[in-house]
Amino acid sequence: MAADGPGGEKTEKPTPQRLKKARKEGQIPRTPELGTWAGIAAASVLMPMLVRNTFSTVQQLFVQVGAVVSHPDVGASSKLFGQAMNAFLGTVLPVALGLMLVGVMASASQGGITFAAKALKPSFKKLNPLNGVKRMLGPQGLWEAVKALIKTAALAAVVFVSSSRAKDLVSSAGSLPLSAVTDTFASCAVLLMRVVAITGLVIAVGDYMVVRIRTMKKLKMSRYEIQQEHKNSDGDPHMKAHRKSVAMAMSRNRMMSDVATADVMLVNPTHVAVALKYDPSRGAPRVVAKGADEVARKLRERAAEARVPMVQDIPLARALHASCEIGQEVPPQLFTAVARVLAFVMHLGARGVRGGFHRPGFEAPDTTGLPRAGRRRTPAASSAA
Repeated sequence: MAADGPGGEKTEKPTPQRLKKARKEGQIPRTPELGTWAGIAAASVLMPMLVRNTFSTVQQLFVQVGAVVSHPDVGASSKLFGQAMNAFLGTVLPVALGLMLVGVMASASQGGITFAAKALKPSFKKLNPLNGVKRMLGPQGLWEAVKALIKTAALAAVVFVSSSRAKDLVSSAGSLPLSAVTDTFASCAVLLMRVVAITGLVIAVGDYMVVRIRTMKKLKMSRYEIQQEHKNSDGDPHMKAHRKSVAMAMSRNRMMSDVATADVMLVNPTHVAVALKYDPSRGAPRVVAKGADEVARKLRERAAEARVPMVQDIPLARALHASCEIGQEVPPQLFTAVARVLAFVMHLGARGVRGGFHRPGFEAPDTTGLPRAGRRRTPAASSAA
């Protein structure tokens, strides 16, 4: 089938790995319209506010200019120039920083801020005039033409409505004071800017949706490409090592949490630890956790926190650690030894003893085939029994 070969039809959604690669190459759905119109909207809010704040300063500067002209002085001129520069920077810098912040936010909202070095490399495909002609006559060129018509019509309507209002204002300006005419013209200009910005933002959102659909369509994959990607990922030793480490960490965390539900933990006492849980409805006792050396130490610490009794039985602990995996039942040849340990733990529970480290005084039958090291009865063990 054609779909199973390298030239198969691209009908599948791009995988996360394909999207990550496209992001590195700069293939991100993005439109410059959003940043442009968002900046205009921000300017329509910031500029009137800053102009009002600096209007009194400008008035004072004009008064001082008249005084300096009447009585020229180098020091006064320098001071006036410094005040004018501070007023200018106090007006321009907040607007510039605000527009820069809006531009960064607009870029981040379209897939984040990325630096694609590959997109900056020179390519002969970009210089090919045929590709430019195809873009102009293809769907992308058609959408750009429609977008330009929509913007032109929307902006023309806004300007027409605003100019009609300004015309009425001019006709009645003779009966109004100059300050009122100035304020009205300023408010009309700000309103015009905001309406234009909102109209442009609506067009920008539509443009972004079209660009996103076009980009995701371009990044679609065939089934063959997805299969090859999975094979390459499975064969990557770094990916294998990462998956293995994640699986081991999850298994270790689950094992540590299961220790708290165990009935007893058999220890070596320091090198091996095996936690058992007995549920009569599930049959024989099961191994819920096991480990050696450092893992055994952590298991003992977890058992001490959860007050799970720890019983020293060197041959049995070694046998269970060697013959059982986590989740498996105890093998039949170890039933008797495990039953004696569980009976000892139940006896401790009946006496109100929870947790602790114990050396049982009973002599369990040797069903493990291992030496009986550590099975000698001691006074401490006899008292624990």
